[in-house]
Amino acid sequence: MSREIKTSVEGLRVGMFVSRLDRPWIGTPFELEGFSILDRADIQRLSQHCNYVYVDPLLGPSPEPGYWIGDEDLPPPPPQPKPSAASDEFLALRITQYDDTQSLEAEIDTASKVSQQLSNTYDGLVADLQQNRDIDLQQVRAGICDMVDSVLRNPSAMMWMVELKRTDDYSYSRALGSSVWCATFGRHLGLEPAAVNQLALGGLLLDIGKTRLPPELLTKRKPLSAKERHLVHRHVNLGVRLLALEGQKQPEQGVDMQVLQMIATHHERADGSGYPQGLSNEQIPIFGRIAGLVDSFDAITSLRPYVQGGPRSAHEAISELYSLRDSRFQAELVEQFIQAVGLYPTGSLVELSSGEVGAVVAVNGLRRLRPKLMMILDSNKQPYPEFHYLDLASESRDLRISRGLPPGAYGIDMHEFFL
Repeated sequence: MSREIKTSVEGLRVGMFVSRLDRPWIGTPFELEGFSILDRADIQRLSQHCNYVYVDPLLGPSPEPGYWIGDEDLPPPPPQPKPSAASDEFLALRITQYDDTQSLEAEIDTASKVSQQLSNTYDGLVADLQQNRDIDLQQVRAGICDMVDSVLRNPSAMMWMVELKRTDDYSYSRALGSSVWCATFGRHLGLEPAAVNQLALGGLLLDIGKTRLPPELLTKRKPLSAKERHLVHRHVNLGVRLLALEGQKQPEQGVDMQVLQMIATHHERADGSGYPQGLSNEQIPIFGRIAGLVDSFDAITSLRPYVQGGPRSAHEAISELYSLRDSRFQAELVEQFIQAVGLYPTGSLVELSSGEVGAVVAVNGLRRLRPKLMMILDSNKQPYPEFHYLDLASESRDLRISRGLPPGAYGIDMHEFFL
């Protein structure tokens, strides 16, 4: 039985520990997944957003029984809409459930080797395409298989490698990032390993059509003109055509139709605002919807030549995607993606309420705003003489994450902090 007490907001008092709300945390102004009420202002804020909350009596005072709420005290829930075809398809994806079989520390060396091999393979693929040589997708598949195996053992290691690659070649780091996030998401969704491999392969090849665009267009640092944007949009059809032709020339090199559809639709959006066809909702295949979400997340957190202001933090990216649920992106997928990578994904930088800075090394599945950190800078933003770990979920001090930081914040080079 849960120890939490469901109580009306009117029954809250200073010192109580609010462990849950009557709605998702991310849609509210509250910073923590669970917090102690410090003053009347906290209660006032809760009253503006919630009808009731859950109080943990082991972490603070209990509410008076008169304010307790049973399910019979709640208004009847509104009629639930019939599940959409997209929801049915989404639920049908789950085939299995994966558990970590390796620790991050045990997997990181393998992940490093695998990511470097995949880097070399992708570089070779791009070079072959640019020189109009035959390509070797079998080698690419082998690299994807090794990467997916690592993700299935423990996704945090490859997620850490994605952060290390943020300062490397933009095209490669984006390809690797999209592929790893796709594999991580597929793992969370419970896809069978073969499907996770297909999803990861599609993630790696999403922008392969850009090898047919002028290089100076892809590295332009000024905003693109309307004509240039139209030209860049052509990379979708160029990529699909390129891979389809390779499959005709070398049948053993062909990619599955599901992967081709994924590439063809990764810039389509649920509200019909995407390109190249303006598809919407269930018109977009499920892998295309996943790819669009993942690609957007990775783009927001990457350094793009034509975007002013640099990359944004992973937490900002998550918040933006959440704000676009049920408009540009399918709500169920957005919520599942947040569960898959966390509000502060592994490898991302965060600043604590103390002013200290650390990198996330493990996400707490039950309290996603209380991850395990590797501490890098002290409260004066000076490097610690020796790195140490801090698990916010078990930390006795009153510490919280005050904000997520973009890659490279405070001059931090993640290559220096290889586990």
